[in-house]
Amino acid sequence: MENTGGTRKFLIATHGKLAGGIKSSLGIITGATDSIFLIEAYVDDNRSLEHDIRGILDQISDNDELIVFSDIMGGSVTNQILQYALQPNVHVVSGFNLPLVIEIILADAGTPAEEVIAEAIENAKQQMVYVNKLLTAQNQDEEND
Repeated sequence: MENTGGTRKFLIATHGKLAGGIKSSLGIITGATDSIFLIEAYVDDNRSLEHDIRGILDQISDNDELIVFSDIMGGSVTNQILQYALQPNVHVVSGFNLPLVIEIILADAGTPAEEVIAEAIENAKQQMVYVNKLLTAQNQDEEND
């Protein structure tokens, strides 16, 4: 869906305080924290996950896009959000990492969300590296030279 005059907004929804940590990191690395909502599920027994989701969706107009980052595919947070995923202006990305969130948040709002998300997922996969194995291979290459 191409953004048609609305704003691209973001929701980071996680079990516990991971969402707040991600937003804190975004503020340090990019400064980009506008239009970012948080749900830190199950940290306050008096708050309902459904109520928190509804409260955020009430702030999203039909012209806005909402990209949701949830922590665990099949987890309760993602499952609650999925009931809204069929709305044409809602996109759900589960199992995110920080590089993925950074790339999507900093992407050109004129680029369709589907394209931004697909490219960011491919790029984020490359950020997950077993560094010990990489260093071992590099050391072996140096020894063979």
